[in-house]
Amino acid sequence: MGALLASRRARIAAVAVVIALMAWGVASAVGSCSSTAAAARPTSADFVSHQTPDWADLHEEDGRMVYTVDGHVASTAGIDVSEHQGEIDWHAVAGDGIEFAIIRLGWRGAAEGEVREDACYARNLAGAREAGLDVGVYFFSQAIDEEEARAEADFVIEHLKGRELDYPVVYDHEPVEGVEGRADDLSVEQMTANAKAFCDRIDEAGYPAMIYGNAAGLARYSLADLPGYGIWFAEYGATIPSRLGRFSIWQYTDEGEVAGIGRTVDLNIRFPES
Repeated sequence: MGALLASRRARIAAVAVVIALMAWGVASAVGSCSSTAAAARPTSADFVSHQTPDWADLHEEDGRMVYTVDGHVASTAGIDVSEHQGEIDWHAVAGDGIEFAIIRLGWRGAAEGEVREDACYARNLAGAREAGLDVGVYFFSQAIDEEEARAEADFVIEHLKGRELDYPVVYDHEPVEGVEGRADDLSVEQMTANAKAFCDRIDEAGYPAMIYGNAAGLARYSLADLPGYGIWFAEYGATIPSRLGRFSIWQYTDEGEVAGIGRTVDLNIRFPES
């Protein structure tokens, strides 16, 4: 009887060891996946371009700009939208070859300075993500100082509610046509300080940050003092961008037509990482 009990105890101990090893293996696998996911989370540096693309590889196909490397498409097609586009059929958008969307999360009034959420932000974000698009957001700023810029960043972070993003949170500060804006006459130093305050706060929250503008808009910054943040450049009607400096996304028209969107929309191309 004693030998039988000893044998049973040995078998139980062996089973316990096997179970423990299996549990350790599962935990290790989960830990490994979590670590990989964390490493894959985009950063501000992922959207900083360090060299000018070879413009000979940029061309138009069916009304959209495409960048090729060794004869293969290496660019990514995208749009940016706000409440002005109305209701969007995001599955139709995805079916029309669009791969990413940068969605307006909110804006500050140019005259009165009130901060508001875009009326279609939550619906657009959910719809684009559900249709399989990579997503980012932008905020239309009219900050007059660093305190307001940080408040705008906090507004964005609060409304993201911890959601993951594939593309950056973009700082868009520009004059509004026909409106005498509260931030129209800021100095280059103040504009730069505001952009840095916004982007730093976004970056600290774990999201990539980026700066948007056309040639005139970007000239309002000292970009040399913002080296850690990518540039989203806007220029329409050009076959090749006139800007020679660093930028990784080009908004090349505001008159694009995309399935699932009943109005014209901005079209963008993201160049391959250099």
